[in-house]
Amino acid sequence: MAELDLHEQEQVDAFKAWWKEKGSRVIGVILLGTLAFAGNQYWRSHQSSQAAAAAKLYGEVLQQGESGDANRIGDAAAALADSYGGSAYAPRAQLLAAQASLQARDTARAKTQLQWVIEHADESALQDTARLKLAAVLLDEKEYDAALQQLAAKHPASFDGLYADLEGDVLRAQGKPAEARAAWQQALDKLGAQSPYRNLIQLKLDGLGRAE
Repeated sequence: MAELDLHEQEQVDAFKAWWKEKGSRVIGVILLGTLAFAGNQYWRSHQSSQAAAAAKLYGEVLQQGESGDANRIGDAAAALADSYGGSAYAPRAQLLAAQASLQARDTARAKTQLQWVIEHADESALQDTARLKLAAVLLDEKEYDAALQQLAAKHPASFDGLYADLEGDVLRAQGKPAEARAAWQQALDKLGAQSPYRNLIQLKLDGLGRAE
């Protein structure tokens, strides 16, 4: 039994090390991948004259996205925002550009791009996604109060689990294990039974229990 406990502890420690390095980006990568696909489908189907012009620029953003060059992606997204900031494409482009900026470790530009989405997107789901990503960036920068401020913003129930999970990460980083435990438990309660995040959150809870 002692050997089993040691093995379990090693698994928890390995997961905690991985989560510290990669976990704050996992949610954003999956959500932004979904947004990229949805935006691409929207681009293909929309036909109005002004939207067609915006769609063409969005297509350029997607094309630049294949290059992996964060500057080119960001510039294409900025051109779309400048010309058609009220279109449905502009916030999607900025979210994709923000992800590219983060991968290039240009967090300053990523935060500007995410803030643009929060301030200009008409769709609440895009705003909520941007807030979640911005909070993750602020957590990485140890701007804990600013991260919690983003997570405290009003959001639909469908985001409750993801917001609570990230809130737990911030609270744990602040050295508040009891509050972190409560947030992660709330995340488990809010996430659906089939959510792929449930196992990750349970591991964080188990690791917290062993560490304290």
